[in-house]
Amino acid sequence: MKKGMVYLVGAGPGAEDLITLKGLECIKVGDTIIYDYLANKKLLKYSKKGCELIYVGKKGSSHTMEQEDINQLIVDKVLEGKIVVRLKGGDPYVFGRGGEEVEELLKYNIDFEIVPGITAAIAASAYAGIPLTHRNYTSTVAFITGHERDDKEFSKIHWDKIANGVGTIVFYMGVKNLPNIVKNLIQSGRSPETPVALIRWGTLPTQKVVDGTLQNIVERVQTAKLTAPAIILVGEVVSLREKLRWFDKKSLFGKNIVITRAREQASELNNTLTKLGANVIEFPTIEIVEPKDFTELDNAISSIRSYDWLIFTSVNGVKIFLKRLSHHKKDLRELYGIKICAIGPKTAEVFINSGIHPDLIPPKYQAEYIIEEMEKIGISGKRFLLPRAKVARDVLPNKISEKGGIIDVVNVYETILPDTNKGEVRELFNNHQVDYITFTSSSTVKNFLEMFANDSVKDWFKTTKLVSIGPITSDTLRESGFAPSIEAEEFTIDGLIAAILKDSEVS
Repeated sequence: MKKGMVYLVGAGPGAEDLITLKGLECIKVGDTIIYDYLANKKLLKYSKKGCELIYVGKKGSSHTMEQEDINQLIVDKVLEGKIVVRLKGGDPYVFGRGGEEVEELLKYNIDFEIVPGITAAIAASAYAGIPLTHRNYTSTVAFITGHERDDKEFSKIHWDKIANGVGTIVFYMGVKNLPNIVKNLIQSGRSPETPVALIRWGTLPTQKVVDGTLQNIVERVQTAKLTAPAIILVGEVVSLREKLRWFDKKSLFGKNIVITRAREQASELNNTLTKLGANVIEFPTIEIVEPKDFTELDNAISSIRSYDWLIFTSVNGVKIFLKRLSHHKKDLRELYGIKICAIGPKTAEVFINSGIHPDLIPPKYQAEYIIEEMEKIGISGKRFLLPRAKVARDVLPNKISEKGGIIDVVNVYETILPDTNKGEVRELFNNHQVDYITFTSSSTVKNFLEMFANDSVKDWFKTTKLVSIGPITSDTLRESGFAPSIEAEEFTIDGLIAAILKDSEVS
């Protein structure tokens, strides 16, 4: 029988990039991942194809599965010979019940490893601008459960000792129990003027901090309607927050931005917006697929030396062209003497990274400006190859033909509607919680509207800013009945981001 293995992995405090390298490696090799409510679901995208994903989250009084049943589930899966990843929010051994799960594994002599994670107390406090220790304030810190009931007959918390015996006190899972925590601390001698902060969804763009003192924090939390999950920090170090805060001062902090670009192209936009503090919701409305039949492209490649110019209007076109060139056991030497035009810097970058600098990049990144520049060089009598999307504007081929050029248009990819879950995005729009939605091509506009044809898109867009990458995309929005709120001055992803930043500064 194949022997299984269990990895108890700390998923970290929430932010996707705060998981450990070893934790990420475990996710990649797991046959079954059993994950909690506080484990960021974005981490599941790193799991291998065919991996079994099982949600066993506990949220307040709503439990998907009781702890005893979770223990048995882990055992059952590993006894099937599987590599089981038990993915837990924070650290498995800090209020994560990891110890209980390991005790169950030991009964069956099951192999296991513990992969520590960054616990919420450390990460959330840092992201809120609050150091847990500071030599001018305190050298002691305690982590305590805030989940004990006030009517519990025998409390395991020695309030008389911790109230004044520890400089910084961190309570986990204590939002509902906040009034009792405050009462016990004050009754045990902690000053009512002691600074307090509650941090909800620490390290995420949805992070919210409410601060005050023991005397007024309950009222402030109620006024702010702050709910779990949150940690509570008590101590003089909380007073440093205003001076040391950094995360919630980012340019786009807390902004919900939906990006509609194809998933394989969205990483640059996603990563940059995330670094600027935005909560990015990837909602690809297009999927890039290669043609079923490469005959046209293969014929063009076989006679590649007959062309004077290769024109590329997208990164996708370049990548698929080069991939097909390699398929025929040919390389960039085949392009010797042929001039290359790239519509913009990102398209050009693919060639530059391969050691070829394009001969022409128009000053503005659209077809009309390619024609303008080509006219200066000469079009008549020249042969052009345009590898492009199946559905695209015919400005380039028409104008080149009009001016005496010979152009072959070859379809190297097409964009289709992806199988995307619309639930999260629909809910955000229905609740008017989307600040910006980005459109990077006419296809993203058309497909988004098609996907939500039966929804109240007009109502949604009254409170959401529509961000267009350039005039062609803007025209498509207008033709669909929607005016773009923002249009990038430079028709690139960097230009799109700059336009959002400029708007956020004004608003």
